[in-house]
Amino acid sequence: MRKILLVMAGCCFSTAAWGQKPPLLPEKDVAALANELSGETAKRNLEGLARFHRQRGSKGFHEAAELVAERLRAYGLSDVAILQFPADGKIFYGTQRSRPAWDAEVGDLTDLTEFADNSSPCKKGWKETVEKAHKEGKVGVLIVCFNVLASYQSQPIVLAEDSESADVAADLVDVGEGTKESDYAGKDVKEKIVLVSAQPGAVQDLAIGKYGAVGIVSYAQNQRTAWWGEDENLIRWGHLETFSANKTFAFMVSLKMARRMRERLARGEHIRLRAVVKAGQHAGNYEVVTATIPGTDAKLKEEEIAFSCHLDHQRPGANDNASGCVTILEVARTLQKLINEGKLARPARTIRFIFPPEIEGTLALLNGLRGSFETGDIHEFSGPAERRKPVETPQYPSGAPLGGYSGPELAKRIKAVVHMDMVGGGPETKAVFHVTRGPMSLPSFVHDVAWAFAEFVNEESYKFAATGEAKYPFVAPEGGKEPLRAEYSAYTMGSDHDVYQDSSFGIPAIYLNDWPDRYIHTNFDTAANIDPTKLKRAAFIGAASGYFLAGDLSKHGEDISQAVKKGEFLRHVQKLNRDETLKPLEREDAEAGYCYYEREIDRQLRELNKEKGEQIDKNDRRCFTDHPAFDAPDEVKHEQSIFYKRKAAAKGPLVVFGYDHFAAEWMKHGDERKPRLLEYGGLWGEGEEYAYEVLNLVETAHSRARIWEEVSAEYGPVPLEMVVEYLKALEKIGIVEEVK
Repeated sequence: MRKILLVMAGCCFSTAAWGQKPPLLPEKDVAALANELSGETAKRNLEGLARFHRQRGSKGFHEAAELVAERLRAYGLSDVAILQFPADGKIFYGTQRSRPAWDAEVGDLTDLTEFADNSSPCKKGWKETVEKAHKEGKVGVLIVCFNVLASYQSQPIVLAEDSESADVAADLVDVGEGTKESDYAGKDVKEKIVLVSAQPGAVQDLAIGKYGAVGIVSYAQNQRTAWWGEDENLIRWGHLETFSANKTFAFMVSLKMARRMRERLARGEHIRLRAVVKAGQHAGNYEVVTATIPGTDAKLKEEEIAFSCHLDHQRPGANDNASGCVTILEVARTLQKLINEGKLARPARTIRFIFPPEIEGTLALLNGLRGSFETGDIHEFSGPAERRKPVETPQYPSGAPLGGYSGPELAKRIKAVVHMDMVGGGPETKAVFHVTRGPMSLPSFVHDVAWAFAEFVNEESYKFAATGEAKYPFVAPEGGKEPLRAEYSAYTMGSDHDVYQDSSFGIPAIYLNDWPDRYIHTNFDTAANIDPTKLKRAAFIGAASGYFLAGDLSKHGEDISQAVKKGEFLRHVQKLNRDETLKPLEREDAEAGYCYYEREIDRQLRELNKEKGEQIDKNDRRCFTDHPAFDAPDEVKHEQSIFYKRKAAAKGPLVVFGYDHFAAEWMKHGDERKPRLLEYGGLWGEGEEYAYEVLNLVETAHSRARIWEEVSAEYGPVPLEMVVEYLKALEKIGIVEEVK
């Protein structure tokens, strides 16, 4: 009921605000975009990308990168390049320890179970063979059933990422989940292959390292949604731990196949498997495809609006995330074509398109230097002299595709990002489309700009679905006609937008995404489930938002203010809904957090409109600690110390792809007990989200009291002592420092 209230309130407010007119852009620009954007063109490109097994640094990823670069060149974009960043497991890009490239050629899992005489259930014609043998006087004939259970050549998803080469024949042992020592009690798994329900990476150190197993077969289920475990034919993408010392191989099988194996083992049947794998890690490169539409304004062209996706994934990986990549590719084609034809003015700011491996490629791009890279704990030439040891590694490709500046300089140039990760799910995927705003630690009006266009598509697509008539139905000829029904959502983590909006970079990111998706990370994430109409609509929201932000915004202050008012209204409705779950004291703290968020956006608008009068700095305390309900100890309420992020600290989120920077640094101090905040479950957030925001808020809130209030407002009340404990842990590993 609360969600219905939110949607209806937003809908009614928007009708009054926009009066059915397109927001922010002139109607001729909206019409040009709506007419040119093609869901079919995007889907044809998606079908091409879905042919490649796009693992980091692999041949498949390179082929996908070449396809994207070729399309960008054909569309006439500028500065098209495939940037290469060395990845060998030693080089660091901020908080990301580079993961070596991983390739595979062979991955076959075969059932070698033997059956005597007429007991074989799996060899066609076994009866005739036995009868013929008996007529010839042969008895005790042995029929061997070679049943291929998994083949990398036909379905690459069956071989877990980071598997190593092997050729072994071993018995299969069922150890249940496989993540606890009790799962192995009374079971001999030495020199055996273990059958587990958990992800391979979660069991390899126990199964392989401690108990001596030689390999893993996993039937880990898809990410939990209402449809979790419902389709027993799904095979989920599997991972081993990149940096584990216990190298092995792992195969992924369906729940259906695993149930049959478990039933046979439960009956006391002997199952013998042969695994043949030719795969492994090797020194390689992160590859990042990039291209631009140069801006024209003498000053503003040095600023950039970026479109981002992530190009890597298993085959087919259609919605996750070929959909995001082909949609920004379609935005690139459309904007360049309309600009060339004079139907759109060339933007004042430069527009950049970025196609990296998820998170790790983005961190390599934003941290990469023009000269040599550095191995060790930090990413650039700062900090103690003994840690500044440059090594010779490849530089950016010749031709200086970034205009001769480095990754950190690029990060400063980018003023906003439109990030797309899963934007094409049709009805079969059960997807809901979200326009996700940024974290409360980074208030920005750009999210309200995106929502203005999304709401316009909501209205027009619903009108068309309900009546058959609409000026802008945003329907692709080969796609569906359902209304979009996009949702305006609070910040959620899980893709490259986390990197951009980390306090190291502070770049607001519009996050367009589908959730739930019942086929994410499985063999059923196919092009057949992608809706061209959805691609067209996502492309319009992204293209309109990015193109508008690339213009001279000082000319559109009133329109942006109107969009912000609508966003503030929706945020207020969401806050009221959340307030129902809070105690009175907690509501006061939440009010303080929301107060600062809205005041900071108001400051941005005043700056944009060059208004004189009250200015609000980041240390304004009027939204905080003054209300009587502020429930903090006196020593915190009146504290004289504040926290700052150290300049020498590695840049990026502390938990990245395949590497936990906090855990690695924490281990060096010999303290095995993690800060409690990392495992805390709040009303609307989990430990990783609390930790991400606490570190972000160090940059703006500084004091323990302010940080506590703001993170509680965003994710739900959290004990103050947990926040303080985590801040002290960050200080211990050199990320922040407390200044009296």
